[in-house]
Amino acid sequence: MTRSFVVGGAGFIGSHLVERLIERGPVTVYDNLSVGKRAFLSHALSRGCELVLGDALDLPALEGAMLGHDTVFHLAANPEARWGLENPRLDLEQGTISTWNVLEAMRRTGAKRLIFASSGTLYGDTPKACAEVDLGSLPISLYGASKFAGEALISAFVACFGLSAWIYRFGNVVGPRGTHGAALDFLNKLKASPRELEVLGDGRQSKPYVYVADCVSGVLFGLDHAREPLNIYNIAPPGFTSVKRIAELCIAASPNPNARIRYTGGERGWPGDVPHSRLDAGKLAALGFRVSRTSDQALEEAVQVLAREVFG
Repeated sequence: MTRSFVVGGAGFIGSHLVERLIERGPVTVYDNLSVGKRAFLSHALSRGCELVLGDALDLPALEGAMLGHDTVFHLAANPEARWGLENPRLDLEQGTISTWNVLEAMRRTGAKRLIFASSGTLYGDTPKACAEVDLGSLPISLYGASKFAGEALISAFVACFGLSAWIYRFGNVVGPRGTHGAALDFLNKLKASPRELEVLGDGRQSKPYVYVADCVSGVLFGLDHAREPLNIYNIAPPGFTSVKRIAELCIAASPNPNARIRYTGGERGWPGDVPHSRLDAGKLAALGFRVSRTSDQALEEAVQVLAREVFG
């Protein structure tokens, strides 16, 4: 029976993952609830999941809570890439240092399996569909840089200390309990200003969006079927969705479907934003897994759910 330890398990993706892990054995969630919420874990807590309040930057506390677990899921990170522009140290601490702490706690406690939530942002500013071996362009955001550094640390710990690791580079994940992202941002803006929606950039930015249930299924499928010491997979649909389309969906789902869109202009939403991102998920497909929703379908479903959460 697997004893799972989920760092950041009270957050958006983490809470959905925990609901699936509780079917496989005991689960401990380690979270400081800075972004995640206890309410997100209500179902899992009723099934016996344990919640430990703690910070991934506190290595002694992390080590103590991890003791006795064999599989570690690391999802804690800065949830919003733009925040790094206001606090350039944020991604260093919440990304790189927290990942080193997780790895060191594993080394000290004897936990041998790590599943790491990475991101397609580490492929940098390139419009082509990037596969796992494509790292020719370095990240252009501090968030992407922290994920890049985290993957490098994981690779080193796997080689030096005998760990096994599964790294997943996600597209933009959407769905219930979302705590960040364009769709939630737009819906909150529409709640504050029902007649007009401000959209950063020109609306032509486009990225692949993956529904959170598909994302979690892909993570668990790879864990069950990939057996290399270091396993790296993209999780994303083959297509993409534009910011303009997201804005239109959010307006249609709002109480004021006649709101107008005001674009701020420029090809990027903010410095470090990759205007056109594409991920090639063929490696995981060759293993036997494909997401069940297209990018547009994932967003359409997510916007409906998030609109109910925002507007009631």
